[in-house]
Formats: sequence, C-alpha cells, structure tokens
Amino acid sequence: MIGNLRKCLWVQAVWVSLCPLLAFAQSSNLAQNLEACKSGRESCDQSKLNAAQLTDVVLAGHGRNVVNCRNGYSSCDLAGLTEPETIALAVANHRRNVSDCSDGMQSCDRSKLTPLEAHEMDAVQRQSNLTACKYGWGVCDRSKLTSSETVEVNIARRRLKASDCENGSGICEQAELTPTQARATNAAEHVRNAQNCGSGWGECDHSKLTPEEAKQTAYSERQRNLASCKDGEETCEYAKLSPADAKMLADAEHKRNYAACLKGYGYCDPSRLTLEETRTIHPAN
Repeated sequence: MIGNLRKCLWVQAVWVSLCPLLAFAQSSNLAQNLEACKSGRESCDQSKLNAAQLTDVVLAGHGRNVVNCRNGYSSCDLAGLTEPETIALAVANHRRNVSDCSDGMQSCDRSKLTPLEAHEMDAVQRQSNLTACKYGWGVCDRSKLTSSETVEVNIARRRLKASDCENGSGICEQAELTPTQARATNAAEHVRNAQNCGSGWGECDHSKLTPEEAKQTAYSERQRNLASCKDGEETCEYAKLSPADAKMLADAEHKRNYAACLKGYGYCDPSRLTLEETRTIHPAN
C-alpha cells in the first residue's frame, strides 16, 4: 500500500515538472502556426486558430493581396479589393504608366494616356531628341526634327566641333571651321603646346615655340632635371646638367656620403672620403 502511494506521488511530481515544458512547446507551436497562416504558407492549420486569430489571418491575407495588386503580380485578386482600394490601384497604375512613358520604357501604354498627357509626352520627347542631336547626348533621330530645329542643330554641332578643336578634345575637323574659328583654334593649340612644354605634361612640339617660350621651356626642363638628380630619381639625366649644377650636386653628394660614414647611418663609400675626413671618423691612437 505504501509502495503504491510512493509510486503515485512520484508520477504526479514528474507530471507537474513537465507541465510547464509541454505548455511552452504547445504555445510555441500555436504561435508558429499563427505566423504561417498570416503569411499564407501551406503549413497553416486554421483548425487550430481561435476566432480572434482567424480575423487577424483574414486581415493579413487582404493586406497581402493589396500589395500583390499594387506590384502587378499575377496572384492579385481584384475582386477581393474594396472600392477605395480599387480606385487607389487604378490611380497608381495610371501614374506608373505615365512615368514609364516619360522614361521611354517598353512597358509604356500610350493608349492609356489622356490627350493632354500624350501631348506633353510628345513635347518632352521632341525636346530630348533635339538636345541629343545638338550635343551628341543619347540617341538622336534627325528624321524627327523640324526644318528650324535642323538649322539649330547644325549651328550647335559646328560650335561644339569648334569648341573641341580649341580644347584639343574630341575629333577636330579643321576643314569645317570658319576662318575666325580656325584662328581661335590655332591660338589655343599654341598656348596648350607652350604649357605642355613648360610643365612637362602631355605632348610638346619644340618647333612651334617662340624664342621666348623656347627659352622658358629650356629653363623649366633644366630645373626639373636638376630636381630629379637631387632626389636621386631614375629620370635624372646627368649629361644634361650644366658644369655648375654638376659641381653643386657632386659637393652635396660628398657631404651626404661623409655624414653617412660619420654617423653610421645611410650608404657610406669610404673610398670617396678625403684623408682628413677619414681621420675624423677613425682618429689615430
């Protein structure tokens, strides 16, 4: 009798300890099922939902359908929309079509535009085509230009070509320049060449320099070469140094070598030291 009582008490104790765990597991499963139903997943078991949860699931499904319709998905159920939602969808679709037409997208349906919208769209496209033809941006369709627009485009293109010639950019066609534009282009090219020669940038044609420009260029080249030699750069051309510059560099190198030998830091060539310098580094005992 006592043994049976103990056994019964043990079973009750185990059951009491397991009840919270079982309740938690059941609650977790119910929450996961509710989430699956709200998301419209196949794993949803609506038989496990209470009335309030069923209402939440219906509302979630309705909201999902509204989003599907707004995004143009095939899963959209137009019959499931309310009247305000149907109107809002029609407005959004119309605006999207107008935007697609403005951006030149293939999804544009011009038949759904109002006459005023179509007229404005044509004006925008004509202006875009005119700009493309004038400045070479995008795709230009000259067949869509009016006679006056063609004249305007030809003038703009000539100016653009003249600007390219003056700036040394693009493809310069000298034969298409007016005498005034040709003179301006030659003057700009001369200045650009002088600047290239003086700074060592780009192409330099020494034969096109004036005597004063050639003198200034020679001085600049000498200074650049001297700086390269001072810094020990591989671009240094010692053969182009003047005797005075060569002596100055030799003296500077001699001092550097002596300092390196004296301090024990840097490259030192003892063979280039004078007898007196050698004695200061290694005094006689």
